[in-house]
Amino acid sequence: MRILLFLTLFPSLVLAQFESGFKFGAITYADLGMKEYSKDSTAVALVLNEFGDTYIQNASPYNLILEYHVKIKILKRQAFELANFEIPLRIIESEKESITDIQASTFNLENNSIKESKLNPKDVFTENRNKSWDFKKFALPDVRIGSIIEIKYFLESPFIFNWRTWEFQSDIPKVNSDFRAKIPGNYTYNIVLRGPLTLSKNKSDIVNNCLTIGGGNADCIFVTYGMNDIPAFKEEDYMTAKRNFLSALNFELIEIKRFDGAVTKYTEEWSDVDRKLQSHENFGSQIKQARKLWDDQIQLLTKDTSDPLVKAKSIFNEIKKYYQWNDAYGNFTDLGARKAYQSKKGNVADLNLTLVGALQSAGLQAEPAMLSTRQNGLPTTLHPVLSGFNYVIARVTIGTDQYWLDATHPLHPFGFVPERCLNGKVRVVSKISEWVDLKIKDKDKRISELTLTVDKNGDLKGNLKITHFGYDAFDQRKKYFSFESVEEYRKEQTKTWNNFEVTNYSSRAVDSLDKPFVEEFELLFAEKADNDLLYFSPFLVDRWEKNPFRSAERNYPVDFGAPLEQIMMLKLDYKNLFSVDELPKSSSVFLPQSGGRYFFSVSNLNNEIQMTSNLTLNKSVYSSDEYHYLKEFFARVIQCQQSQFVFKKNK
Repeated sequence: MRILLFLTLFPSLVLAQFESGFKFGAITYADLGMKEYSKDSTAVALVLNEFGDTYIQNASPYNLILEYHVKIKILKRQAFELANFEIPLRIIESEKESITDIQASTFNLENNSIKESKLNPKDVFTENRNKSWDFKKFALPDVRIGSIIEIKYFLESPFIFNWRTWEFQSDIPKVNSDFRAKIPGNYTYNIVLRGPLTLSKNKSDIVNNCLTIGGGNADCIFVTYGMNDIPAFKEEDYMTAKRNFLSALNFELIEIKRFDGAVTKYTEEWSDVDRKLQSHENFGSQIKQARKLWDDQIQLLTKDTSDPLVKAKSIFNEIKKYYQWNDAYGNFTDLGARKAYQSKKGNVADLNLTLVGALQSAGLQAEPAMLSTRQNGLPTTLHPVLSGFNYVIARVTIGTDQYWLDATHPLHPFGFVPERCLNGKVRVVSKISEWVDLKIKDKDKRISELTLTVDKNGDLKGNLKITHFGYDAFDQRKKYFSFESVEEYRKEQTKTWNNFEVTNYSSRAVDSLDKPFVEEFELLFAEKADNDLLYFSPFLVDRWEKNPFRSAERNYPVDFGAPLEQIMMLKLDYKNLFSVDELPKSSSVFLPQSGGRYFFSVSNLNNEIQMTSNLTLNKSVYSSDEYHYLKEFFARVIQCQQSQFVFKKNK
């Protein structure tokens, strides 16, 4: 991320005249005849041209206007969904955004002539999604492979301090994308370009007397930014929110100088915001309310112990058991502590701010910590932007140890942070508020132990023991309890084990959340020797079928959420009934700077094969510079895990 321009007016700039975008309906035969985009043969569609213009109305109600215009070439059937438009419109209390002057058409080539099919205004409707969002929806007619769709509209917003973000990059490539902003000179902004791409157009000019309010006049700075030949953004596995990495412009309002000389600053200090949060009616006040609501129960719950850790665990388990999460996020309460207590449910903040209050009522040092989930994007740390947070958890400090707690799921162990929250720093709100790295103790770890023997009939029988730790244990317990019966779970769990029949199943510590979850399967190998040869693939579980990293390049980090460890151990006693015809070779591969390793070892001694496969990733996040090492690392892992043993039947 880098700062493009700190907006203010400079006398050296000159008055300029500007054209407005590109002409609607200027469709060429060459564009209609295009079969494939030469710079990306995989593209399902292509933005031929895109233009955005933003400015404040020079008349009451002085709303912020976005003029948007785009022309898209449809190259493949998968792109037909691009003709279904949903334009989000924000609602805040009694004010809302609106759309006007929609102009939309589909252009096709028929009998060597260009045919235009216009959108019927009756096919445009508004859907209210929730209290915060409306969606203007419409679908363009007569869309085919080869069509060009063109849309133009004006979006009017009363939220003039939230200047529009402009995303140059999207899921499909773009030939050209231009964005303009005409901003009154008494507004001071930081304009920030994020993402790896560079601008092909970057200029600024002055427009005199662009805004008149109450007898006062303001000049405007007129900025124009553009990019050409923009590649599609390719999503891959193990990434956080896409908007963290798209090449886009963001406008951050710093202050407004009013015509009467007053100055309003919009970048408060964190200390000011932290102080307000502690008394906020949907934040700090609800913690105090929760303390009162739970005080009697907490005193009764903890009366038999003076151990603060035992107290904290008892309170955490009680809150998890009492409340049900309604799956709604938020760093502010929705119902509030009292209503949530009465209904026994609430959003994230209702539950976890109550947890903070309950812990405090036992005399424990507990504070709320705000964060942004992985799919919500990274929070702004330089200055307070509360809209960047959508989640809150609890921190309890006992001695020198810190524990992060989330009461939204009954299967969360004490000190467990769900994967959706693993997104860098959190903002702890207390008397001494601070940014803290969310360091986790749990791994995503699994150990599989497979023990097999060959009987006199040539049948393979044995036992598979799987021990789940950390994030893997939570995921597996969650899956286990999602089935009506243990038998249904067993059938689903073994559905992909085509070569094995499961004759018995048992588990341990399924309800003991602080312990590893252990499963054992008794197995019978279903396949017989074919032409005196027996083929056996040892990777019954934890097999990587394909490389998760396929792109030639990656301009954003690889984020696994938590460190990963997968261990597979095999003992196969083939007695003297078979002889080994073919075994894979031992191998090992390491990531630079102790980032991880893969160790694959096979030995054959006294009619027994022993195999160990150990995949360890020591970090949660790997930079884009480490991408090629990871890609090659997993290529080697997959090569080893595709190995199989070949046995020859003794005569």
